Amino acid sequence: MSLEDDLGDWRRSHYSSELQGMDGREVTLMGYVSSIRDHGNIVFVMLTDKEGEVQIVFKKDGSSNLPEAESKVEPSPSSLSSLSPSPQSLQSSHSLFSKAKVLKEHSSIAVRGVVKSMKNAPKGIEIIPREMKILSLARSIPPFSIYSKSIPLDARLDIRAVDLRRHYLRAVFKIRHNVLKAIRAFLDEQGFIEVNTPKMISTASEGGAALFPIFYFDREAFLAQSPQLYKEQLTLAFEKVYEIAPIFRAEPSRTNRHLAEAISVDVEHAFVNYEDVMHILEGMVSHVIGYVKDKNREELDMLSMDLVKPTTPFPRYRYSELVDMLRREGARIEWGDDFTTEHLKALAGILKGYYFVVDWPASMRPFYTKVKGDGSYALSESFDLMYNDLEISSGSTRINRKDELIARLKMQGLKPESFTHHLIVFDYGMPPHAGFGLGLERFLMTITGIENIRDTTFYPRDIDRLVP
Repeated sequence: MSLEDDLGDWRRSHYSSELQGMDGREVTLMGYVSSIRDHGNIVFVMLTDKEGEVQIVFKKDGSSNLPEAESKVEPSPSSLSSLSPSPQSLQSSHSLFSKAKVLKEHSSIAVRGVVKSMKNAPKGIEIIPREMKILSLARSIPPFSIYSKSIPLDARLDIRAVDLRRHYLRAVFKIRHNVLKAIRAFLDEQGFIEVNTPKMISTASEGGAALFPIFYFDREAFLAQSPQLYKEQLTLAFEKVYEIAPIFRAEPSRTNRHLAEAISVDVEHAFVNYEDVMHILEGMVSHVIGYVKDKNREELDMLSMDLVKPTTPFPRYRYSELVDMLRREGARIEWGDDFTTEHLKALAGILKGYYFVVDWPASMRPFYTKVKGDGSYALSESFDLMYNDLEISSGSTRINRKDELIARLKMQGLKPESFTHHLIVFDYGMPPHAGFGLGLERFLMTITGIENIRDTTFYPRDIDRLVP
């Protein structure tokens, strides 16, 4: 016979975070068993729900488990395996204790009991149970504790849903929730409209070979590298748009900073240039960090993060300045070279926190990037936002004239005919515009102190992992 019970008409009355000041009140709690301490005649069970955890105390000697008025209730004659109490009845203390004895960590349970203040209990509260349902009895024990921080990555990712029960990661993803909430609130307040663009496309958004090909009925298509061309087009109608959605990049990287599927916060704004959107970006970053600092104090404590809201404007350094800075530090770099990991680490020894790198060589930027106005085609109106040695955002003023865009496509070895459906829009008065893309997972790394980007996304995808 099954040891498990049906949910029936039981429903949660409170979460674990709502029990302060409820001494003597009866509550119904639901969650999973995060730990068990069995001392023979007494069993301590930690019940965890989405808001936190609370201790349930099961005693073999039944009278102390029940309020005095209820302690005379006759034990149920049914066995443990067939026990299915009605909401109106109390389980015998013997049955309760027996059920507690068969519990395993990660089992899902529901408990009806009385809140009791207890100085030595976690958060000063424990529950004296009157009834319990085992809703799902765990049949396996994971190779790690939910209280652990350092566990081999593959062991965790193979059972990621269980891994995400760890308090450490729950803190990360509660922060992630508020990061997204604050981003949307900030951009909405700035007058942006949220949009959604196709993720199956016919040609590369940014050129290059880092594309995932797919079969689209009877022809080849690709997963979108970014919403770049669509969000530019949408400024024609809406002027100020943003999208928070997946992007896909087939980069064969095994670093702690790269994912094949990531979430990008993309912003595009008409009738402005890159200086204007840098101002929006730094304001958004500062707002988000201030919001998280205020709303996620418990989670930040769990992560040992002393978050400081950055002041704006962020420092701005021209690409050429940083090349000269690196040369003075003894680095080997030529003008026009991209910064390597070693270069960025060297810069992080000098430049701390958030800062912009502006005016990149035009040859290093995507085809839609506007060049500086001196006619040399050497520099572009572009920027990267850095945090120490981590790039978290990139943006630019965009080209809004068709002939110039075609010329840039050709300069970068791309075929204009592959972009016909984008170029045609430029025949209808494309306004000047600028924008940026912010990597959500990398931004979250800067806020939480997480060192591996895979722990800032629910189910990471990289060159080695396509499951679960």
